[in-house]
Amino acid sequence: MNRALDLLLDGLYFGESPRWHDGRLWFSDFFDHQVKAVDSRGSVEVIVEVANQPSGLGWLPDGRLLVVSMLDRTLMRLDDEGLVLHADLSGIATFHTNDMVVDGAGRAYVGNFGFDLDHAFATRGADTFANHDTAVMARVDPDGSVHAVADDLHFPNGTVITPSGHTLIVAETMANRLTAFDIAPDGSLSGRRVWADLGRRLPDGICLDADGNVWLANPAGSECVLVAEGGEVLDVITTEQPCLACMLGGENGRTLYLVTCSTSVASVAAAARTGSIVTTQVDVPGAGRP
Repeated sequence: MNRALDLLLDGLYFGESPRWHDGRLWFSDFFDHQVKAVDSRGSVEVIVEVANQPSGLGWLPDGRLLVVSMLDRTLMRLDDEGLVLHADLSGIATFHTNDMVVDGAGRAYVGNFGFDLDHAFATRGADTFANHDTAVMARVDPDGSVHAVADDLHFPNGTVITPSGHTLIVAETMANRLTAFDIAPDGSLSGRRVWADLGRRLPDGICLDADGNVWLANPAGSECVLVAEGGEVLDVITTEQPCLACMLGGENGRTLYLVTCSTSVASVAAAARTGSIVTTQVDVPGAGRP
């Protein structure tokens, strides 16, 4: 569906991991090495500098911010005295750590690339889809302990938890699908299943609405797509640039924030501020986490 999109913010390098929190949209700007927050008027605040490139964001029950630090494969925590190490994920992550969701108990589920994506595309092109290393998802408990909870994931990316807290859905970008797991009381995952086969679409960032459907950003198609469990496409919103991530928020939860950039190639995105955030209104508000 062609909708009018309103520009909220431009001049970003590469925005990712948008989160609606405390009345503002929080997000990471990879190559500015900053976590930022923007209000409905487009006023931006830099929350914290992250030297090794921020990605996934979430909050502990006491309100402290957790930030994935990509290049050193760590999870950082913003305390009163500044950014401190919350967990070292290098024993599980085989390349850059990436997106994350934090549950109500403060457990963080963190994905990683699994392999050097840019190098693979530069040397093998489209063959990368059929021939790449898979990744293991990590669970970081509130005490900072790290546990492997799911393996053989094809570039785990955007991740959500349903309002019940019983189901986790992760975008497997390189497998063109959304995959669901049951969450046990101790945070372990089981019951792996395909939640939606997306055909040729590549899911990046995702968010959940109150009807139980998933909005997914598809950078390959410059679009954000609403899908139901099973894969039925319910809505398609086209964007001027590749769409990297999405989040529902705003006063009534019905503002859909779309994070875009001219390219997903890191070396190119880091060289120019082509990233932006645009918005549109949808009928069903957001739900679950993040």
